[in-house]
Amino acid sequence: MREFHTVDQVRAAEAPLLATLPEGTLMRRAAHGLAGVVAAELRSRTGGVAGRSVALLVGSGDNGGDALWAGALLRRRGVAVTAVLLDPPRAHVAGLAALRAAGGRVAAEVGEPDLVLDGIVGISGRGPLRPAAAALVASVDAPIVAVDLPSGVDPDTGAVTGPAVTAAVTVAFGALKPVHALAGSSCGRIELIDIGLDLPAADLAALTPAEVGERWPLPGAVDDKYSQGVVGVVAGSSGYPGAAVLSCGGAVAATSGMVRYVGSVASEVLARWPEVVAADDFASAGRVQAWVVGPGIGTDRGAHALVRDVLETDLPVLVDADGLTVLASDPALVRGRTAPTLLTPHAGEFERLTGVDPADDRVGRTRDLAAQWGVTVLLKGRATVIAGPDGRALVNDAAGSAAATAGSGDVLSGVVGALLSTGLGATTAAVMGARAHSLAAALAAGDGTEVVAPISAGALLSQVRASIRVLRAQTVLGM
Repeated sequence: MREFHTVDQVRAAEAPLLATLPEGTLMRRAAHGLAGVVAAELRSRTGGVAGRSVALLVGSGDNGGDALWAGALLRRRGVAVTAVLLDPPRAHVAGLAALRAAGGRVAAEVGEPDLVLDGIVGISGRGPLRPAAAALVASVDAPIVAVDLPSGVDPDTGAVTGPAVTAAVTVAFGALKPVHALAGSSCGRIELIDIGLDLPAADLAALTPAEVGERWPLPGAVDDKYSQGVVGVVAGSSGYPGAAVLSCGGAVAATSGMVRYVGSVASEVLARWPEVVAADDFASAGRVQAWVVGPGIGTDRGAHALVRDVLETDLPVLVDADGLTVLASDPALVRGRTAPTLLTPHAGEFERLTGVDPADDRVGRTRDLAAQWGVTVLLKGRATVIAGPDGRALVNDAAGSAAATAGSGDVLSGVVGALLSTGLGATTAAVMGARAHSLAAALAAGDGTEVVAPISAGALLSQVRASIRVLRAQTVLGM
């Protein structure tokens, strides 16, 4: 797993090294790695290192010192380095002296460099950029390399509440922090520099592609269609038949077992997916190992009764879309269930369930809902957050928003529901399904090229099997 450590965890891991190593050792380790990444970025973007120019945006903390020391190292490689000090009296003394000794200069303006280093604030910083820093960042035209994290983005929550840096590259020191998983659009590409920290288990993690591929359920030598998992899908209505088609399609694509459909649009579902077994009502659906309920069913009394009937079973249940609206009006339907329950809201549905916008702390808010309701929660977004009632949290950064299209969530519900039916735990099924879903969106957007285009949920669904194949290939390649 990739782990993301909080500021407190990183500070605690730094403390024994700071107490025993010569002063400045950790900073120089970080600066050496930072300078290497910047040099490689200069080479990639401009074709060389010597003769190129870099500007440093230097705050008063250690990140400013990291930038200054890296600037000194770059200057020795022939890079013209200019430092803009936001608070000159509080600039890192040793780092500034090293930069000047190497021939770097201090200026009041950024100028027109090839790259800019963001060393304004570090992991101790909170809140948006102050006006002077925000104006300086707004004046930058060159790509920005963030030192440890983009300034103005919260290190533990990834929240952006005002002016902040948007980096092309972020160079993390010692450990990945939650910001690197939760604010990918602000961080750009992330490079991790090892500075020798001994880290504890993290509070937030992500499965690697190889881990997802390795765990994906496949038919065994003696499996049949029943032993591989049968998922029931309660979805769709006369107004929203597509929700049933997409949700059943996601389930059909995800595993090799069976999909049973319950709802009023069986003809539309079977026209697209003849392998689905349809029933007119819940009582005659037949045996399943997990249920999906909610996409497109409406929110009337009939929908409430369907959600109630599904949740009264002793099977794993995924509740999505209209099912979540039903729960928002009657939370007692889900509270106290002993079987696994997975809720899959987007931000608006999350606020409907809780009365709270999760944007300020997506991991914390998701954990709170999971603990209070005794369920697993998958909060959708570019960085999809999954938390179980035990407090365990996982994240999947989609690295883009290709999946932000109508019906995409219906596909996800089918994929994850099918995984639940195979016996995977709710948290594991959720993060695996989210990974395959986001990859399918990226494959659909690129369509085998480096040029992307907008996609629909149907295009995403058509790439689910391809995404699983790609994930399984990572296992073979050891990635």
